[in-house]
Amino acid sequence: MTRFLDVPDTSRLVATIGVPRFLAELVDTLRADYLRWADFDKSPRVACHSRDGVIELMPVADTKLFAFKYVNGHPINADRGIHTVMAFGALADVDTGYPVLLAELTLTTALRTAATSVLAAKALARPDSKKMALIGNGAQSEFQAIAFHTQLGIDEIRVFDVDARATDKLMRNLSACTALRVERAASTAEAVRGADIVTTVTADKTYATIVTPDMIEPGMHLNAVGGDCPGKTELHAGVLRMGRVFVEYEPQTRIEGDIQQMPADFPVVELWRVLQGEASGRESASQVTIFDSVGFALEDYSALRYLYALAQQLNAGTQISLIPPAADPKNLFALIGTQATSTPASSPATEGAALDLAH
Repeated sequence: MTRFLDVPDTSRLVATIGVPRFLAELVDTLRADYLRWADFDKSPRVACHSRDGVIELMPVADTKLFAFKYVNGHPINADRGIHTVMAFGALADVDTGYPVLLAELTLTTALRTAATSVLAAKALARPDSKKMALIGNGAQSEFQAIAFHTQLGIDEIRVFDVDARATDKLMRNLSACTALRVERAASTAEAVRGADIVTTVTADKTYATIVTPDMIEPGMHLNAVGGDCPGKTELHAGVLRMGRVFVEYEPQTRIEGDIQQMPADFPVVELWRVLQGEASGRESASQVTIFDSVGFALEDYSALRYLYALAQQLNAGTQISLIPPAADPKNLFALIGTQATSTPASSPATEGAALDLAH
């Protein structure tokens, strides 16, 4: 049997232990997995691009568990009244290949992205950081704000989005669940002025220059989250030249991150090297640090691993028959038996479905 966690199951898990604890334990899980970076079989994600978006598969494995995530990115979906990003994933036992967990990952991806941002900021931002700018106030924004507030001590945040309704939504949600001081800015430049940390989490699939060199101040840490596929950026190339750039998995970020604008030999540091002490992070209080985050499969592995442990501990979710029973592993045909040669009466509904499948 495979444990299945749908959106209500995951929501209840988060509510049961509380968002701060969930984020803190997820940050710890991410750190533990990043510290054993060499144990994982890694590859860039597989992407299928279309006119309006992208669908991606993100696999990773160690010697015990295999994980994958299916995720899309369709900015146009906001105009359709549906989610821009949706995801689900699975965790499987490497020895048998059997899936042990099938889970929603739309909500979980937002939490793991925020936790990854915190993990990087703990290593790269100035320890005395208190003020953050949040550019892009869509579906990911509350998670970033709450994570930095509860896990890093950010107590003041200035927010901006070209869509005023998104900012209204963000301010309403944050006022209902946190004591974080939130101030609306009239522009990106106003939002980032005096900020210790600048988080960009925009959705438009375009070569954008949301943050420009004139906005950068000494000692800033930039958490660039929204540039995550070919043809999609948030930072002006000049910003990248102003600081020390850190990435999750360089072969993937070269294709998808803000550094896609830069020459192939543009220097970057993979985050795991900083966490393991193999490379320096921030080298001075005045240095500008940039986390060019595109999201990597190892983070979904960590999220699925954490979800699975939590679900087992709290007996959450349901057990589903995703894999056929193995009474006789060589007799799969027995599952349909004599039904194989019987022809059910057709109906207009089934005939229509057959025609749809044919196309």
